[in-house]
Amino acid sequence: MAIEYLGLSEINGPLVALEGVQGAAYDEIVEMTVGGTEKKMGRIIEIYGDKAVIQVFEGTEGMALRNTHTRLTGHPMEIGVSEDMLGRTFNGLGEPIDGLGDIVSDVRLDVNGKPLNPVTREYPRNYIRTGISAIDGLTTLIRGQKLPIFSGSGLPHDQLAAQIVQQASLGDDSDEKFAIVFGAMGVKYDVADFFRRTFEESGVASHVAMFINLANDPVVERLIIPKVALTVAEYLAFEKGMHILVILTDMTSYAEALREVSSSKGEIPSRKGYPGYLYSDLASIYERAGIVAGRPGSVTQIPILTMPGDDITHPIPDLTGYITEGQIVLDRQLSGQAIYPPIGVLPSLSRLMKDGIGEGYTRGDHQDMANQLFSCYAKVGDARALASVIGEDELSPLDKQYLKFGTAFEHHFVGQDVHENRTILETLDLGWKLLGMLPRNELDRIDSKVLDQYYHPFEGFEGEE
Repeated sequence: MAIEYLGLSEINGPLVALEGVQGAAYDEIVEMTVGGTEKKMGRIIEIYGDKAVIQVFEGTEGMALRNTHTRLTGHPMEIGVSEDMLGRTFNGLGEPIDGLGDIVSDVRLDVNGKPLNPVTREYPRNYIRTGISAIDGLTTLIRGQKLPIFSGSGLPHDQLAAQIVQQASLGDDSDEKFAIVFGAMGVKYDVADFFRRTFEESGVASHVAMFINLANDPVVERLIIPKVALTVAEYLAFEKGMHILVILTDMTSYAEALREVSSSKGEIPSRKGYPGYLYSDLASIYERAGIVAGRPGSVTQIPILTMPGDDITHPIPDLTGYITEGQIVLDRQLSGQAIYPPIGVLPSLSRLMKDGIGEGYTRGDHQDMANQLFSCYAKVGDARALASVIGEDELSPLDKQYLKFGTAFEHHFVGQDVHENRTILETLDLGWKLLGMLPRNELDRIDSKVLDQYYHPFEGFEGEE
């Protein structure tokens, strides 16, 4: 028989303290009744002897020391999971908010996940197509990878996330099951509505499970969304054999919520006020991506985070870069030139790209072409720096060719329409067309046999100098 505790000893922001507790466990869920009628749910996050510190998911508004009854449930936070969750919208606790009724499920899973033996992991192989050339061609997303998008305030990361959701697939010739789990943390109402409306109008909502925490929702709910979303993703992947792409935006909101709760607990802050365990906490989320041996399906992650002040050395992007396998960086200068998506090619990379492209996956020339585009675009930067010193007219004919190549590359390869969904072959062919703007002897990263097959001189796109 569960014991019910009357009253609280302390209330501090989203946290409450309960004394005289017996048999409590870390991460245990508690049910709270406020004023005899209002129901709230919380999670035990610290235990000192007979004192338990509880995180209240719905916030502590209306709670007082004497009007709250607390009951320990004896289990961690669990969520009912089902394939029927695809096409539905939920709040941060996994409760439906689309008015279509509750999810009926016989399976309930701990949102904290199960520890995974590293030996059982399989190396990520094969790719996920996003339809965006700068990603598919140069920073290819591999199944089971975690590849974050580093953005800045005001850059179109929300639009890019929506486009990836609409266009992502396993390739044209795949018959495997694919779905998306989308988690939004601390977003404004208009942004949440944009995501909802975009997915419905494009017809992809039926294979997307959405979890939304609005900016005015309790801050504690923000901390649980990634865990709930990933629990659903793991069930669909490893129990139902689906390939799941998880998009989480914005991880900066998550980290700031973690900082706020840490401050309420009175913990000693680390870099920029974030708790010292920020690294391990982020790792507990990111490391839930992957492929498990003997199980069908995969979980792939694209966490999106905004860099405060465009500072890539800020703790959140800095620590994320250590945990994940690369990054896609949005460039404010490209965005200022009305280039969408404004992906900065040179600071972006996918460390697992080489293992999921080439013959049998995309096309045999993919790696060579990507290496050459990186190399040539790096030389564009040198030519532009020289032009800013001596003037464009004084440049050598070769440097002028590089300038022309750079402009065409940014506008036609990196830049594309928000509704343009390019196949992998279209992306590769476009890359070769751009390389054709440069002399063959400048293409020193490609084998001569590959050049013979794919290289053709190209004068440039119409209407461009």
